[in-house]
Amino acid sequence: MKRHLLPLLTLLLCASSSLVTHAQQSAIEFFDSGITKSKSNDFTGALQAFSMAITLNPENSASYYNRGLAKANLKDHRGAILDYDKAIDLNGKDALAYLSRGVSKSRQDDHRGALLDYSRSIELNPDDAQAYYNRGVSRSRIDQYRGALADFSKTIELEPTNAQAYYTRAVTKQKLEDYAGSVADFTKVVDITPKRPQAYAGRGMSKVELNDFAGAVADLNKAIELSPDDAEAYFYRGFAKSKLDDYKAALGDYDRAISLKGDNYRAYYGRGFCRSKLGDQKGAVADFNQAIDINNVNVDAKVVYTGRMTHAILDNLRNVVQERSKISELGSERAEAYFSRGISKNKQGEPKAAILDLNKAIELSPAYAEAYFSRGMIKSAQGDQKGALTDCNSAIKLNPRYAEVYYVRGLIKHSLGDENGGCLDLSKAGELGYTPAYKVISDYCN
Repeated sequence: MKRHLLPLLTLLLCASSSLVTHAQQSAIEFFDSGITKSKSNDFTGALQAFSMAITLNPENSASYYNRGLAKANLKDHRGAILDYDKAIDLNGKDALAYLSRGVSKSRQDDHRGALLDYSRSIELNPDDAQAYYNRGVSRSRIDQYRGALADFSKTIELEPTNAQAYYTRAVTKQKLEDYAGSVADFTKVVDITPKRPQAYAGRGMSKVELNDFAGAVADLNKAIELSPDDAEAYFYRGFAKSKLDDYKAALGDYDRAISLKGDNYRAYYGRGFCRSKLGDQKGAVADFNQAIDINNVNVDAKVVYTGRMTHAILDNLRNVVQERSKISELGSERAEAYFSRGISKNKQGEPKAAILDLNKAIELSPAYAEAYFSRGMIKSAQGDQKGALTDCNSAIKLNPRYAEVYYVRGLIKHSLGDENGGCLDLSKAGELGYTPAYKVISDYCN
């Protein structure tokens, strides 16, 4: 059975009939709707359905679990973990909940936390090959290669035709410098999936380490035939050809490796070596210079926005938010008039005057959530992210279900380097129905 690395477990949806028998009928209907939407890949719709089921029956672990799966499929792994936490609180014997939480923790690079979840899942269900495989992957990510090897071997014991497990075990053996053992595993992958280029490339790399350079070239030829843009395969084939003193052919491979991956300093070194052997000393020196410079690049630039979101990205994503204020009856203190005039002034390119009007609106009506949010939006556009955060905090305190505020606050937090806090806010925005948050989560929270 072919496995993909750390799947989102979309097939682990719980059957509603056995898990919600004691829930209210309306909660069951929402739950069933969530299951149906999940199966049709409408994960946003599923999330909303499970949220309604939770509102009507907050003690049903399956609703939290399946909402977690929906969030995970929307790449909102932080939000998914919170739901899995609740599902486990309600039902501590659910192996799938631990397994799924481990997957989401892995996607957030919390491999030690994932290990604990996978181990607990294995305790509850010791014959689940996927749990062993996932635990092996997390172990390898934190350099626990011996433990990873044992987990991949157990996966293969339970699923003898699992090509992915053989492949990852082969890579793990390379890490442990067991190149002969890795060749055997890569060969097994080739037998099961003969058109998988990574298996030929991996076997070729191991053959290089075993000084079987002719065998390495043959395997790397096949890898490149199946995947013509694999820079590493060209590099290793060039290296093997260099070892066979075929410098002219090796030069072409190094050229191709560099064209596909311009920062491969090892390829520059290899090409320089070949050029030197072929009498092109000027070209050789130029390549050696590149090998030295690329390997020692140390950029220490001052960054104001310390997250992955730059000022420009923040502006673009924040400006997606549409004005949602509707006309309301004008109160005797005229706060609504100041608010509306402030919005108009901002649209006319007068942000400072707009802030003065919004200040007045808030002074007259201190519970005016929209005014805080609008003022925060203007402050953010003017580069005052800390002031914007303060206004967003006030708006959320006044209206805890104001989805757009969570969205904007999440963007600002992320841009200032608080990726975890930002992504949790984006998750909350999506949970409250502001679906553009999931595109940002997909791009910046994984």
